[in-house]
Amino acid sequence: MKNKIKPNYSREHIAYLKKQKKKKIIVHLSRCFILIALLGIWELFAQLKVVNPFITSSPSRVIKTIGSLYSDGTLFYHIGITLMETIAGFVLAVILGYAIAVVLWASDMVRKVLEPYIVVLNSLPKIALGPLIIIWIGTGYDAIIFMTVLVSVIVCIMNMLAGFIAVDKTKLLLMKSMGANKITTLRKLIIPASLPALMNTLKVAVGLAWIGSIMGEYIVSKAGLGYLIVYGGQVFKLDLVMSATFILCLLAGGMYGIIALIEKRVVR
Repeated sequence: MKNKIKPNYSREHIAYLKKQKKKKIIVHLSRCFILIALLGIWELFAQLKVVNPFITSSPSRVIKTIGSLYSDGTLFYHIGITLMETIAGFVLAVILGYAIAVVLWASDMVRKVLEPYIVVLNSLPKIALGPLIIIWIGTGYDAIIFMTVLVSVIVCIMNMLAGFIAVDKTKLLLMKSMGANKITTLRKLIIPASLPALMNTLKVAVGLAWIGSIMGEYIVSKAGLGYLIVYGGQVFKLDLVMSATFILCLLAGGMYGIIALIEKRVVR
């Protein structure tokens, strides 16, 4: 086995690294403290009847409801459906958005023609298209995935296009002077240089994908976390609403965390 070469850091640099590590630990501990404090205050207010626990629920009631869903065998069923819809919509939106952004970058004419339509589609309230989506696609998972893609794809296009356009102009001129065509420039310069923009797009798309999937489940679903929220609201089971919302927060945070870990490895 080859011996690993240890970097020869100065005393000052080691002290700086320790300070940065300490800051990270403090940040993580502060986040945990804030979360625990908020949950503790929520539980205390509910127990003391400062707020009506029937309306606001409480952490203990949320845990009890999640335990009940687990006992019924429906917890992971609803989580799995929403997760499948969200991930499918997220992946499709990112791939489609990236591909369209490449086309718009490659042709100034196409970009100038389509840019107003992209802006209008981005400003359009997607929930208004719900009835049309049901008529066009039906009431199954396809309609929810389509809604997720619809909510996410325009932002993916705009973010990636901005990342492509922001690439250093001097580097583009250098590639052109060396006789590189559009495909070579895209492969050798644009794609590597726009990796930070791609990571930012993924972070934004994660949140939008969850919004799209839950929005779709509000309209057409018969299962999923969005369905639980709608059903809980209709029958005044607000513990169920808060439990489903809490699970959504955990899943969205976990998905965002995975993207952040990928970003650290890829961009570096």
